[in-house]
Amino acid sequence: MNIPIEGLSISETPAVIHIRSESPMYLLSSAIVGSGFRRVSHILNAHVDKDYASTNPKADLRALANRCGIDGPFVGLLTAVHLRKARTAFFEADGLSVGALITAGVGNATSAGITKPYSHKPGTINIILMLDANLTRGAMLNAFITATEAKCAVIQSRNIRTPDDDLATGTSTDTITIAVTGRGNSQLYAGTVTTVGWLIARAVRQALEESLDAE
Repeated sequence: MNIPIEGLSISETPAVIHIRSESPMYLLSSAIVGSGFRRVSHILNAHVDKDYASTNPKADLRALANRCGIDGPFVGLLTAVHLRKARTAFFEADGLSVGALITAGVGNATSAGITKPYSHKPGTINIILMLDANLTRGAMLNAFITATEAKCAVIQSRNIRTPDDDLATGTSTDTITIAVTGRGNSQLYAGTVTTVGWLIARAVRQALEESLDAE
């Protein structure tokens, strides 16, 4: 796997995708470990069995981080999707670069505001965005919205349905992680018609489409 952003590398084993940054990146994440605004150099997207039912997933991820040689802060995600189905996409314009890495499973499809609370089944869309850009915190929140809109558009264009046959908007356990290098001019917004938002949406659409198609 490769996202051509200086100082960033991605390694993959059947157990984990490990994103490393030479310098700590600014992150906003809804991950199991490392959620909220953070500065970290490591992101882990770990594979678990579809019957995984740990009572302490944070401890499991911290143990994995230790095995990966990480002794500081990190962001940790879990997915029952085989990591060979992970896909990346990269776009750049006007001095801004955006890469997306996505693992997608929709066996747990839900429709926001329609699907009632219940114990989730396996199936998660993990979206990791890596930006060679300098976004304010407000712009990072904008990026969350833009990525979510792009995800929903792909899900609905494929007519993916919930178990109750409603048109899905995602799954009940989806996550998004926005990681930025902090380089370049400050970006105050990342909505769909900003350059950085346009790049985000394109990357999410392409990587998600390809991950859903992966065998």
